[in-house]
Amino acid sequence: MSDTRITSSTEAAVAAAAPHPSPQPSPHPVLTPLGLFTVLVGAALPMLDFFIVNVALPAIDHDLHAGPALLEMVVGGYGVAYAVLLVLGGRLGDTVGRRRLFLWGTAAFGVTSVACGLAPGAWELVIARIAQGAASALMLPQVLATIQATTSGAARARALSFYSGTSGVAASVGQVLGGVLVAADVAGSGWRSIFLVNAPVAAVALLLAGRAVPETRSARPTRVDGLGTVLLSLSLVSLLVPLTEGRATGWPVWSWVLLAVFPFAAVAFAVTERRLERSGGEGRTPLVPPSLLRVRSVRTGLAVLVPFSLGWGGFMFVLAVVLQEGLRLGPLAAGLSLVPMCVTFFAASLACPRLFSRYGRRAVTAGALVQGAGLLGVAAAFYWGWDAAGLWGPCVALAVQGLGQGLLLPLTLRTVLSEVPVAQAGVGSGVMVTTQQSFMALGVATLGSLFLSLSDAVGMRDALAVTLGVQLVTVVATVLLTLRLPRPND
Repeated sequence: MSDTRITSSTEAAVAAAAPHPSPQPSPHPVLTPLGLFTVLVGAALPMLDFFIVNVALPAIDHDLHAGPALLEMVVGGYGVAYAVLLVLGGRLGDTVGRRRLFLWGTAAFGVTSVACGLAPGAWELVIARIAQGAASALMLPQVLATIQATTSGAARARALSFYSGTSGVAASVGQVLGGVLVAADVAGSGWRSIFLVNAPVAAVALLLAGRAVPETRSARPTRVDGLGTVLLSLSLVSLLVPLTEGRATGWPVWSWVLLAVFPFAAVAFAVTERRLERSGGEGRTPLVPPSLLRVRSVRTGLAVLVPFSLGWGGFMFVLAVVLQEGLRLGPLAAGLSLVPMCVTFFAASLACPRLFSRYGRRAVTAGALVQGAGLLGVAAAFYWGWDAAGLWGPCVALAVQGLGQGLLLPLTLRTVLSEVPVAQAGVGSGVMVTTQQSFMALGVATLGSLFLSLSDAVGMRDALAVTLGVQLVTVVATVLLTLRLPRPND
């Protein structure tokens, strides 16, 4: 869909929306630079907290005596709640207003972050992390949906590049910031500061959002698809929970029961959504409209996101373990080793609009190939230089990997959203981010479990080599799938 058609759809959707009494949304909502900054802060917070705990896990274990199973729930509980509720969060934003949901989600994120920071025990931390993931799911879909509904043309391309650059850098910065805060031990807070720091940031985002973010919503709000929501939640929970917790708990019977439930729940969800869309009942639309997944840009873009997110989530988790437990680096040094990746990722994401306009999907393929070269370099730096790796050993390879990822991710996200109607901006954003987050969580569960299982048997260096070899397969899949992306003028 061209930018002209998307712009006209935006105007029609906003004009037809039934505004709440006060304040009334502008008939032509435009996202100002301050508004873009505000929603990008909202985009950064959930991604930061997905990764910030990685370098803090040893400190959490020491303080709360959590044990492996509860530590994995600290990471996985957040990711599962986040992934399960993202599509619902996007749909609610379409219905009741995206700025309103952004404000609610940001406030809830601040409160649940404080609950994490004050948790007296491991189980209380797990519960607070699950609530924090749910708050993130309310907040994040509104970011992309607001960008989609209030920008067009070059402005949208720049905004999406900033969004994806923010998301990517936040993943690396999360571990850098986590290491800095744990090492700083602010006021004796130790690992708790990684959560408490979110509260003032969320408060500032709330103040700015009320002034700088325009309200948008779908022209024809629909009722929430309750059955679809339950079935999608059951599908994701039955897959992610046992894979996240199975290894640490010794693969009990309940984990295999949940895995057996997954295919039935997934099929039931697909059948229910197809039947609901065909029936076209008044005021009822499916949680994930099957017609949305038939849009070529959505279908091919999500296909690229799957192996990329799987490998990325697993890599960041494994790298945190290797740096701290394998190379015996402190949390600060472990975090600082990722700075080159942060810098190159953000630099590449800023260059994406120009590269895409000139080279199209070839720029995405190039990014995937560069990422693969960086991953090979990381594997070589650790395998042949394990004893002397230290802080700087893998830095060059990580910088190359960040460069490739910074090219790949922004352009893929732009492709997914390029043909999504503005009226479906929330659900489209929710589906895309759900795919990304679900497979990142799956990557932590699968690649993380593979690495931890092998490290006991063959040592950490060889376990890392095998795990990165498996991730390289996901990079090859990513390269091949980029070749199916539509060209700019298709």
